[in-house]
Amino acid sequence: MPTARVVPVVKADPRSGQLVKTIVMAGVGFSPHQLNTAVPGRTPSAAVKSLVESTAKSFDVSLALVDSVIQVESNYDQFAVSPKGAQGLMQLMPATARRFGVTDRFDPKQNIEGGVRYLKFLQETFKDDRLALAAYNAGEGAVERYGSIPPYPETVDYVDKIGKKVGRAQQAEAAHRDPEKKPETAADAPEYRRLASTVGADGRVYLTTQ
Repeated sequence: MPTARVVPVVKADPRSGQLVKTIVMAGVGFSPHQLNTAVPGRTPSAAVKSLVESTAKSFDVSLALVDSVIQVESNYDQFAVSPKGAQGLMQLMPATARRFGVTDRFDPKQNIEGGVRYLKFLQETFKDDRLALAAYNAGEGAVERYGSIPPYPETVDYVDKIGKKVGRAQQAEAAHRDPEKKPETAADAPEYRRLASTVGADGRVYLTTQ
């Protein structure tokens, strides 16, 4: 069995323009060239696409959901870094990476597996994909405190954006399987309806679906 290799990668920082050298692990069974051929924001490389598909299947998480999360989190940029320190395709924070055994957040194989394992954990914890996504974005504690999607604009938009992507992916898949079938409308897919926020008499913010 081939072993992972340490590979130096030089990449321009998108904010400063300076060249940054990073040491990454080439995924088992894939060469550094294969793993780095994806253009950020476009179709992922065949190797990364294969990793996403196999990992989603392995952990019984919807491929459409995993793909949509990666699109929103990093736009398929393997070296994406957020201002808060999240890194890689699924934008793992250091604590989350340690929690799920990820030693190199820039390695696609480790990052995808860690992110999907975390998504699966959140699905099993909250029993609702929308709450799982909210926890992925805002943290488990925030969802537990509010008992629903936290009323943070970023989180509300995050859940809504991924929900729409998942809905479109599911419709495309259904159309591919049955070209004669009429596309579903938003009313047919209540799981991913748009969220609306209201302020109750007690001063708390409540989220409902329209």
